[in-house]
Amino acid sequence: MKKLAVLIADICGSTALYENIGDGPARQLIEKGIATMVGEIAAYQGLLINTIGDQILCTFPHPEAALQAACAMQNAVKNSKFEEGHVLQIRIGLHYGDVILENNAAFGDTVNVTARVAAIARANQIMTTKAVFAALPPDLKEKTHQFMSADLKGKLNPYDIFLVVWEQDDLLTTCFNIPAPRRTQVNKDELALFYCGQFVRVNNERKMVTMGRGDNCDIIVHNNYASRQHVHCEWRFGKFFIVDHSINGTYIRFSDNTVISLIRQEMILQGSGAISLGHDNFDISTELVEFLINPSA
Repeated sequence: MKKLAVLIADICGSTALYENIGDGPARQLIEKGIATMVGEIAAYQGLLINTIGDQILCTFPHPEAALQAACAMQNAVKNSKFEEGHVLQIRIGLHYGDVILENNAAFGDTVNVTARVAAIARANQIMTTKAVFAALPPDLKEKTHQFMSADLKGKLNPYDIFLVVWEQDDLLTTCFNIPAPRRTQVNKDELALFYCGQFVRVNNERKMVTMGRGDNCDIIVHNNYASRQHVHCEWRFGKFFIVDHSINGTYIRFSDNTVISLIRQEMILQGSGAISLGHDNFDISTELVEFLINPSA
């Protein structure tokens, strides 16, 4: 048994690929996506354990190497030019703990927790645990934000889940070089919005964020059901409101899986969940805006 960092990454939307472009082309595209991810493992002292379908599992000697490899994988897939202009998106989960390596396979609770964390992640996201965060050097801790407390299957206590901001060239992500106190967490009286690697805060300083298909929105959502100026979130009277301006409506799924629809209405946001613009479909992760509110202590 060894203490190792475990990384699980998979390609999002592979089922839709098979349906949309056919079995042969989809299979080739997924294989190239897998090869792109695998190509980043060795540079960070990683070991590929296996590939299953559209997913890879690998281990690293320490969390720092695993997180760097995860960022490298995301960037490699993002910057790759696949045939016919196809775009691939991946999601990654990380955890750190005791692992049994036997007969070219990995076993144990750490592997199981990593799989649960990877399942929480959405397209273009890297999710990790407190065990990884605690072992990171300060410069890499700067790239993480405490995202949620999740109940993982088979676990008595919730796990603190952290989101890694890896797109350094995205103007809407948190800039790693801007000094800000405790920027690795969602602060009190703050709404955090996450979409495809973007991370935007709504608070007393930035009181409103707009979302929609229009180029002038703060968060541009790639969704044909969304209006150009679809919805906005705002800080008002000490609470966070979501206000719909759209034709097709806005759907909010809360952490308890309750779904509320708004059409030209507004409501107060609480807790955490996901926002779908224009249709009640929470299966297409690339169209969802995740939200998290850290209430006053």
